[in-house]
Amino acid sequence: ILSLVAEFCCGFFVILILGNFWFLAVLYLLWLYLDWGTPCAGGRRSQWVRSWTVWKYFREYFPIHLIKTSELSPNHNYLLGFHPHGVLVAGAFGNFCTDSPFKNLFPGLTPYLHIMPIWFGCPFFREYVMSAGMVSASKESVSHVLNNKGGGHASVIVIGGAEESLNAHPGSLTLNILKRKGFIKMALKHGAHLVPVFSFGENELFKQVANPKGSWLRNIQEKLQKIMGFALPLFHARGVFQYSFGLIPYRQPIHTVVGSPIPVKQNLNPTTEEIDQLHALYLQKLKKLFEEHKSNYGIPAHKSLIFE
Repeated sequence: ILSLVAEFCCGFFVILILGNFWFLAVLYLLWLYLDWGTPCAGGRRSQWVRSWTVWKYFREYFPIHLIKTSELSPNHNYLLGFHPHGVLVAGAFGNFCTDSPFKNLFPGLTPYLHIMPIWFGCPFFREYVMSAGMVSASKESVSHVLNNKGGGHASVIVIGGAEESLNAHPGSLTLNILKRKGFIKMALKHGAHLVPVFSFGENELFKQVANPKGSWLRNIQEKLQKIMGFALPLFHARGVFQYSFGLIPYRQPIHTVVGSPIPVKQNLNPTTEEIDQLHALYLQKLKKLFEEHKSNYGIPAHKSLIFE
């Protein structure tokens, strides 16, 4: 979805260059040069954009629900690990990039959704994603958010990343997380409390072409992902007036459950052992969160998370 909007924005920029408005393109390139570091410095959110009526209908379409299980004091900074990626990442966008119930459930906290830096190189599109509260997923950007001395900031990171979207099949509970420990190190360096977040229903929005590991399609997708930085899942869902085929996501409810915080003491130079220990604790808390709530959202009792 993001790539389609980005392509439109890039196409519009090309039209400016080739048309009679090339001078506007030059001015924008100058602006891009001067503003290049903003996505790593907290972005430039707009309450007006986040409050657009269209986002209310977007959340109601599925619908998207945000479930609070514990208090998050605004006196601390937090790193929220969002799972799973899915194809659309609808739960993360709907809950953290729009004027959602988040501000009422967690007063005093400002969420920042971190996305791949590549999106901020796209003309015009970068302005939109920043206005919605998205910032770069670079180390510099995460540090900027978590370095707020007064607390009240929440970095939201989709831990599985683009690679995990290739596992986004209905019913899939596979998370790419065993080798992903950078977010743990960042939490330790800044003393940010870790909060596991699981979004039930995220993988049910689309049907993806079968791509088991080792298949020719999966091999191609993984190679392209390494080259381009983002994955290309082959998916489909419903159309506008029919339910057989199209790119509009199915109307499946999404319940994004925010878990209890894991207190983290600041450690500017954590050892490998300390990172591994906190990572293991995070996996334990994430699994516990899933197990405690799965029966509420139609997950069979015999199914559990699979960590890869």
